[in-house]
Amino acid sequence: MSKTIINIGREFGSGGKSVALELGKLLDIPVYDQELIAKAAEESGLSASLFSRNDEKHSLFDTASFFPVSRFGSISHDSAISDENIFRIQSETIRGIAERSDAIFIGRASDYVLRDRHCLDVFICAPLKARIERISERLGLEPERARKLIEKTDRSRREYYDFFTQGHWGVASNYDLCIDSSVLGIEQTALAIVDFARRAGILK
Repeated sequence: MSKTIINIGREFGSGGKSVALELGKLLDIPVYDQELIAKAAEESGLSASLFSRNDEKHSLFDTASFFPVSRFGSISHDSAISDENIFRIQSETIRGIAERSDAIFIGRASDYVLRDRHCLDVFICAPLKARIERISERLGLEPERARKLIEKTDRSRREYYDFFTQGHWGVASNYDLCIDSSVLGIEQTALAIVDFARRAGILK
C-alpha cells in the first residue's frame, strides 16, 4: 500500500513548521525535522551536531571532532566531509522513512529527494510584515533584527535548495500547492492542505 507523504517547504517566519505539526496531529502522521537530523546521525555514525550545524546550509566541515562513518564508509580524523555527503546521508534517510511509513517532511529539499514518489509538495509563505511580527514575538527581537534574520535564513535555505536540486526554492511551479499562512492562520491553513490533499488523491 502506498504511503502518505507530504513535503513542506517554508519561508522563515511563515509558521511552516507549526503548520506541519498541526498537519501531523490532524492526520496522525509523524513529522520529521530535527528528528530527521538525529536519525541521519544515528544511521551514519556521525555526530548529530554535524547535521545540526549543516542544517539547510551549504559549507564544508572538518570531521576531526566527529565520529567515523560506519555505514557510509570510513572517514579519517584529518579529512573533511562535504555538504554533498551530508545531503546524501540525509536523502537516504528520507527515502528510507518514506518507504516504511507515512511521513511529513519539513525542508531539506525532501520534495526533490522524493521526486519519483507520489507525494504532496507544499510551500508555506507569508508577507514579510507578518513574518517579522512572528519572529519578533517568538524570539523577542526588534523588528529590524527580525527582518535581517529572516533574510539571512531564507537566503541560506534558497542556496541550499538551489545547489542540491538545480532548481529554484519557493518558485510556485516546483510545488503542488503554495499557500499564504497569514490569510487563514496555522490551524485553518493545515485544514486547507488536508482538503487539497484529499482532492489530489494523496489522502483517502
